[in-house]
Amino acid sequence: MNDARVLLLNCNYTPLNICGVRRAIVLLDRGKAELLENGRGELRSPTTVFTIPSVIRLIYSVKRPVFGRRLSRREAFLRDRYTCQYCGSAARELTLDHVVPRHKGGLHSWENVVSACTVCNHRKAGRTPQEANMRLLREPKAPRPNPYHMFHSRHIRDEWRKFIPWVE
Repeated sequence: MNDARVLLLNCNYTPLNICGVRRAIVLLDRGKAELLENGRGELRSPTTVFTIPSVIRLIYSVKRPVFGRRLSRREAFLRDRYTCQYCGSAARELTLDHVVPRHKGGLHSWENVVSACTVCNHRKAGRTPQEANMRLLREPKAPRPNPYHMFHSRHIRDEWRKFIPWVE
């Protein structure tokens, strides 16, 4: 049960977050949320029986700012759709390549990091794409802020589908 996830909705039924069962039960127990979907049974303590939620809704409205995504290997691979940005091959064994190498003053930023297969990364080595006579398929840029990015790379449970607007 520790790895079970719960969809947390704002009071207007928009998805806010995916949290753990423990956090969801605390919100329900303190009266800050209500249970909308249950389908996983019960969790028993010595004195109380809790229904394990699948979807809960906050009683009050929460305004959440939309933050830009942090640069990480996984996020860069997702942005580039797990394809090498030099040869276009789709592979799971990718490396990160700095378009302008760090030793030449290149930054570790969204605009300077791309996914590359090991062959292309070794071929380019410590040079710029122009010096290595290689072209980028797409110019790297930071992904637009998206409040629902947490759902795009996750398994969406059947109970959640009616609460997530783009999934049918």
